[in-house]
Amino acid sequence: MVSLCSIKFEITRILVHLIVKTKAMRLKNFVPNTITLFNLLSGIISIYCAMTGQLDMAAWLIFAAAVFDFFDGMAARLLHAKSLIGEQLDSLADVVSFGVAPGFILFQMLQMSHGQPMHTSNDFSILPFLAFIVPAFGALRLARFNAENVQSDHFIGLPIPAAGIFIASLPLIRTALYDERELFYMMITNTYFLLATGILLSFLMVSRFPMFGLKFKNFSFRDNLIKYFFLAVSVLLLLFLQVVAIPFIIVLYLFLSLILYLTEIQS
Repeated sequence: MVSLCSIKFEITRILVHLIVKTKAMRLKNFVPNTITLFNLLSGIISIYCAMTGQLDMAAWLIFAAAVFDFFDGMAARLLHAKSLIGEQLDSLADVVSFGVAPGFILFQMLQMSHGQPMHTSNDFSILPFLAFIVPAFGALRLARFNAENVQSDHFIGLPIPAAGIFIASLPLIRTALYDERELFYMMITNTYFLLATGILLSFLMVSRFPMFGLKFKNFSFRDNLIKYFFLAVSVLLLLFLQVVAIPFIIVLYLFLSLILYLTEIQS
């Protein structure tokens, strides 16, 4: 016959096991969520820097947010710590770091751009405020991503980090090319180029255009040919052009996604 002491011991053992397991699960979730918060903080400080005219620092903080965004997902997968709270937190951080912060950078660049209609310092211009379609459409893109939850090995629409990084590269390119002030410099500091960039990126984020993901299910060259090609060309562009390469890398990503999409349709 089972004694009362044995029952108490077993209940205590189960309770201790549950407590330890719960704490371990919370600790596992703590790691990726903390990295996500660094992503969010990078975006918040980037907004401050953009509004105080420190556009280069604002841009580098968006790149830092992208690094944190990469590692929080990796940490969640390695620790098997995916959670609903983590997913929602990640989306909120991405809206700030790759939507709102780039929107403020684009706003400031439009304020300083050339090619606008002539106006005096007392005139109000609506054009710079069009930059905020980027965070608006970025939020819509993430809301749809979370609601549909069908994008696994590919994306539907341009991922918001890619749009944010594209915009973040513009002030850095402007600084790099400032002394020469050649054609590309004049282009990226033109009002209508900046407006077109913001509108196009916003449209691509909410489009139904399929784009390949960079996660590898295996490392087979045949199965991942387009990914290896993209990574190799991206590295070469970065080596030769440095920060100027970033917009070209994202354009290459869009072009290769289009080729892959057309190839799959015909096959």
